[in-house]
Amino acid sequence: CGGTKQSPINVDTAQAIFSPDLRPIQLSGYSLPANRELKLKNNGHTVVLDLPESLALTGGYAQQYRAAQLHLHWGSPSGPGSEHTVNGRRFGAEIHVVHYNTKYDSFTEAMVQPDGLAVLGAFLEVGHEENQYYHEILKHLLEIQEVGQETLVPGFNIAGLLPANLKHYFHYNGSLTTPPCFQTVKWTIFNQTMLLSRHQMSMLVSTLRSPDNELLQNNYRPVQNLHGRRVLASFQTMPLVKQSPGKPECAQAAPSSRGALMGAAAGLSALCILE
Repeated sequence: CGGTKQSPINVDTAQAIFSPDLRPIQLSGYSLPANRELKLKNNGHTVVLDLPESLALTGGYAQQYRAAQLHLHWGSPSGPGSEHTVNGRRFGAEIHVVHYNTKYDSFTEAMVQPDGLAVLGAFLEVGHEENQYYHEILKHLLEIQEVGQETLVPGFNIAGLLPANLKHYFHYNGSLTTPPCFQTVKWTIFNQTMLLSRHQMSMLVSTLRSPDNELLQNNYRPVQNLHGRRVLASFQTMPLVKQSPGKPECAQAAPSSRGALMGAAAGLSALCILE
């Protein structure tokens, strides 16, 4: 897993380059009926939900990509476990939704091509309420505690696992974060975080077992050197107007199931910094 375009990375918001060419991410076919069952598996490294190819990225990328699977990275009860960090800060957990370029016949063929893969990433943090979308996955974890176990999950709206705001994100070229670490991934890291209840986060970090029959925890890769790569942002990452003293910092609050990444890092609501 050597190379100069490895993932994950630390996103330095002061160094990110605003690119007005980055269009909002558009999802297609993400809402699945309950009778469309999906395979959920403990592969020894993470929990993987296989996704039908009817799910697709139809906007935000120059080419079209179809979904293959999603998986999660997490820490332990004593510490966070996102793979990417922002300004040096690690978040509770991270979801990756993996897609491959439709010009290739399969994920296996695409993953070795320079433009083969696109991964959507979002950070998970602890909030006050249960997240109904993550509940659709987390409630089945006890069925797949052991490595290799799998179960079937009724279809649901997969888009609910990702932020409502698909306009604000960071973008860079990187790699798969597990072997063989192919450097073929166009990464999208959303600026809005997803919120899970404390109980849900606890279920995520304390249920599955590893090949050593220990709890599967801290399944994230350390951040890798940028080696001069550019990190683009679809939005202005620095405040354009400073708040005047005594002025309310925000008139708009973030939705309860979703937080705001830069706001969390700065102690403000990101909606007032970024919009």
